[in-house]
Amino acid sequence: MTTVLGSKVILAENVTMVTEFLLLGFSSLGEIQLALFVVFLFLYLAILSGSVTIISVIHLDKSLHTPMYFFLGILSTSETFYTFVILPKMLVNLLSVARIISFTCCALQTFFFLGFAITNCLLLGLMGCDRYAAICHPLHYPILMSWQVCGKLAAACAIGGFLASLTVVNLVFSLPFCSANKVNHYFCDISPVIRLACTNTDVNEFLIFICGVLVLVVPFLFICVSYLCILRTILKIPSAEGRRKAFSTCASHLTVVIVHYGCASFIYLRPTANYVSNKDRLVTVTYTIVTPLLNPVVYSLRNKDVKLAIRKVLGKKGSLKLN
Repeated sequence: MTTVLGSKVILAENVTMVTEFLLLGFSSLGEIQLALFVVFLFLYLAILSGSVTIISVIHLDKSLHTPMYFFLGILSTSETFYTFVILPKMLVNLLSVARIISFTCCALQTFFFLGFAITNCLLLGLMGCDRYAAICHPLHYPILMSWQVCGKLAAACAIGGFLASLTVVNLVFSLPFCSANKVNHYFCDISPVIRLACTNTDVNEFLIFICGVLVLVVPFLFICVSYLCILRTILKIPSAEGRRKAFSTCASHLTVVIVHYGCASFIYLRPTANYVSNKDRLVTVTYTIVTPLLNPVVYSLRNKDVKLAIRKVLGKKGSLKLN
């Protein structure tokens, strides 16, 4: 016999199984939530407009049809979906009293969030390898990073990202959730959800940690090795202008890598027991909102090619309107 009680289902064995979660989010902040809604809505619209601008400019300007900007376009697309998985629901919850999310929707949110997040990590690692090939092996660069190779590498990042996400989601949501259903976060993230499981989670957490090392530490090490080789090559360039130009092509990527990998490592490369809701929410806001906003800003303001392309595209649109 099964009896339904609100967000929980009582089974015959008298074990209460959670079917819905309550996302606490920023509920403790009271009336400040309205101000947060306005701020986060503005930031979300800024992220969308920035990503769409980058994607459109790369598509429309043929001078940006290079591997580096191809990967940047894929990264911007991935980050657009990445924020779409979290921010609309968070905005609705800021204005709502009932912050309920079903067990299935919670699992799906985690799956897509992690899928796009891991894809972004792998793409950033791939962009580091692209800069290494361009600066350290310029003569072989057209062969090493042909369009066919770029397409396969981008597809591998997406497939690898979502396979890793599927593995982690299975490790989290295959656990029994008996009674506690209050997720102390604004979306279904790993740590606040797995803490609600009513069984020992040490093995699952260890396997999730291994996944975190593979998708965060390994790509970051590739980036570090790539930039050590790049630095060694740049220092051999005789002209100061040549060195400055080579550094400028890497500065934007390095800025995004430091913020993205730094915040993600702080959250995911530690035991769940060390989860501190308020501080972790602030760090999570950084990589779920600030980093996607930072990418278009950094790549458009610090990159002469992108700035020139934006002016050209806007100039063409202006001339078409005049005609």
